[in-house]
Amino acid sequence: MSARADFEEQNGEGGRQLVFTGSLSISQIGDLSRRLRDVPDVSVLDISAIEHLDTVGAWLLVRTARDNDAEITGGDADAQQLIEEVRRADEPVELKREHGPPFQAMLAEVGEATIVGITSFIGLIGFFGQTVVSMGRLLMHPSRIRWHALIQRFDVVGVRALGIVGLMSFLIGVVIAQQGAVQLRAFGAEIFTINLVGRLTLRELGVLMTAIMVAGRSGSAFAAQIGTMKLTEEVDAMRTIGVSPTEALVLPRVIATILMMPLLTIYASIIAIVGGGLLCWIGLDIPPSTFVSRLREVTPITDLWIALIKAPVFGAIVAISGCYQGLQVENDAEQVGLKTTAAVVQAIFMVIVLDAFFAVFFSALGWV
Repeated sequence: MSARADFEEQNGEGGRQLVFTGSLSISQIGDLSRRLRDVPDVSVLDISAIEHLDTVGAWLLVRTARDNDAEITGGDADAQQLIEEVRRADEPVELKREHGPPFQAMLAEVGEATIVGITSFIGLIGFFGQTVVSMGRLLMHPSRIRWHALIQRFDVVGVRALGIVGLMSFLIGVVIAQQGAVQLRAFGAEIFTINLVGRLTLRELGVLMTAIMVAGRSGSAFAAQIGTMKLTEEVDAMRTIGVSPTEALVLPRVIATILMMPLLTIYASIIAIVGGGLLCWIGLDIPPSTFVSRLREVTPITDLWIALIKAPVFGAIVAISGCYQGLQVENDAEQVGLKTTAAVVQAIFMVIVLDAFFAVFFSALGWV
């Protein structure tokens, strides 16, 4: 067994020196580091008598020599080489500033974010085209449809989302009715709260809030699931055995989300109207029969068609964004979280932008 590291002070021709003995290894150093800091100025560190030297011991020697401007002598060639490598690694490193002044750094970050956004958008368009082509091939060969995966996605995207979507929609309906009634009461026009609840929830907020909720719930799950599979090389294994990841992983999620979004939109709109009607009944003394009758008069059927047109488009955006970002995961587990966040942000941003385009488009058609 190696002896514990130790040293003794001697006076030599070159001045005061430390002669080390024992094993300068991490398991045998003990309190040597503290003791070396208390040693007065020395000029020579003699390591000819040490039995073993590891990286920690070499670092202690280099630190002591640097602090005292001393010379390390003795030791075999391996020990001297190790000490030299540790000395090179111990040199201070100057970090280069990535950017210049703050304004220049801000411009650099904006430019970098713009390039990333444009690159991501172009990649998403390409991925959308690939998905459409794969869906066309699948429709030409229905036997290749993975019904089990599709039905499972129906359950995850649709059935399991009923609770949270219903609660969110009910509360939104209550808030719209309450805020609308407060503002309209000043003009003695509380009855128009029904118009506000009916048209706003059916035409806009029902489908928009449902898309946002699905993006946060299902879109993020798609990115995390596919990203984890990409990280564990399951996607590469599928390609190796001749299975298309687009058909096996992407299409069931995209199809399920497209088909479930209109149903969730109708459900969310109905629950929001129920919430608004309940508030009108309790707060404005408008009975349910009057609420329903007035709702049928002021809400055109075009509002329902608009919501049903937007719903599958929003569903496709959410699903494709989630799957695309999941397939972009590379190298490490941190990428899974980053791409999951990117999928949700990208989906919600595109949904809101498209909703604005839909609003202008339908207004131009006269569907107001």
